Amino acid sequence: MADGISKSRTGIEGFDELTLGGVPTGRPTLVCGSAGCGKTLFGSTFLVNGIRQEGEPGIFVSFEERPSDIAANVASLGFAVDDMVADGKLLIEHIAIDASEVAEIGDYDLEGLFLRLELAIDEIGAKRIVLDTIESLFSAFSNPAILRAEIRRLFDWLKDKGLTAVITGERGDGTLTRQGLEEYVSDCVILLDHRVHNQVSTRRLRIVKYRGTAHGTNEYPFLIDEDGFSVLPVSALGLDHRVSQERIASGVADLDGMLSGGGFYRGSSILLSGVAGAGKSSLAACFADAACQAGERALYLSFEESEQQTVRNMRSIGIDLQRWVDAGALKHIAARPTFYSLEMHLAVMLREVTRFSPTLVVLDPISAFVGSGDPMEVQAMLLRIVDFLKAKGITGVFTHLAHVSDALETEAGLSSLMDAWILLLNRETNGEFNRELYLLKARGISHSNQVREFVMTSGGIRLIEPYIGDGVALTGASRRAQEARSRREETRRRQEAEQQRELSRQRRRRTLAEIEMLQADLAAEEAEIARLSQEESDYRRQAVDDAAAMARARRL
Repeated sequence: MADGISKSRTGIEGFDELTLGGVPTGRPTLVCGSAGCGKTLFGSTFLVNGIRQEGEPGIFVSFEERPSDIAANVASLGFAVDDMVADGKLLIEHIAIDASEVAEIGDYDLEGLFLRLELAIDEIGAKRIVLDTIESLFSAFSNPAILRAEIRRLFDWLKDKGLTAVITGERGDGTLTRQGLEEYVSDCVILLDHRVHNQVSTRRLRIVKYRGTAHGTNEYPFLIDEDGFSVLPVSALGLDHRVSQERIASGVADLDGMLSGGGFYRGSSILLSGVAGAGKSSLAACFADAACQAGERALYLSFEESEQQTVRNMRSIGIDLQRWVDAGALKHIAARPTFYSLEMHLAVMLREVTRFSPTLVVLDPISAFVGSGDPMEVQAMLLRIVDFLKAKGITGVFTHLAHVSDALETEAGLSSLMDAWILLLNRETNGEFNRELYLLKARGISHSNQVREFVMTSGGIRLIEPYIGDGVALTGASRRAQEARSRREETRRRQEAEQQRELSRQRRRRTLAEIEMLQADLAAEEAEIARLSQEESDYRRQAVDDAAAMARARRL
């Protein structure tokens, strides 16, 4: 129950979300469009999923194809309708209308059809019904007044029976249907379109009206493939996605070290732009490899290289993606940009993301779409992808081929949408090209503004700090030559310092020897002075003694 209108789920991926619950219960829904747009398949899917998922028996009334043809047509989509018929859950009625055999006499009407349908409804207890196509049913009517009356009567009869009906109709000239009345008496009108532009076809769905409930009004791409009918309401996304404080590794430790706290926020959109051969795909593969190493899933969408080519190329830098492919942790999907329309590519990509449930998605490169559509359409498509991934908290890694002249901008104008932007360049210096990495921005994270040399080796990717001299950052051979000159200069300075230290040691030894000699001379002088002092003392003492002796001798 939604918006006061009871709804029946169709089981069509995306459509039930777009209509907030499905088609109106107990009311007719008109599905119109040109030949080959998928009307019959829409109705078949509505019936089969009603039986499988909702337990509601249904009737398929065909005015053109035979039951065997219908069963064969939907068998390729995994719809085993024969089993449902045998179980009494599905009844296929083929009613052939030949205008040449019908004569409008008096008040001729569709009473016979109503009786036949009522018997079929009672037989299986039908809750759903598909009428395919309504033009064949009314082809026998040439009187416009009777035609309009019977169309209204048919729709009213279906409502009175409480049947949830899907009625298919061919598109008319200037009207949604040939009669131009069905769309007015239907409670829900769905327009399917199959168009070709630049030799590329795409299918789109639009809900023209839905009485009593809100619904998406834009055109939405839809797919018909081996998995059936699926719609992706991508333009209904908003900016209410949640953010994460968790960090993820890029697979390059030096790059993570350039961000405060290490790594990028989970759910971020990361743009890797650069010239050809700068290492964009290699760096993107590092992100995917790191996610798989962390026990998560990664989806790699390539628009230039096949899976085996990508696996082979990444082995040259020590990354083995094949082990993750074999383990089911990495899914690689390759498709040329011109193989589908832009919206079809969008539908395929978002469907694969929904089914595989990765934590990281790589699009390599998004610039491949620039030449396959209008720039505004490309930007709109990529914006939807970015919003879709953010809404699911999935980290997106987008590579973009830039040119030297506009390396700081992207043709698709996505740089402003990205949470982080890594610019890779090849610079020619002294006859050689060297790769450089710029971390231009990382929203919400303090990061280094240093230019780092980007080196790919068999052991992985390393970021080398460049040699800064004379205000110029040197890389490659220039850096190595300057480092060699610096080492030689440092060696020369060390040798000169050692020579000065040796001279100082020699002077010290000479000085100490001189001091020792002076100290010896001083000691000798002090000894001589002591001796002379002692002699003077002895002399004076002897003189006194001699004088005393002389005095005694004179008295005698």
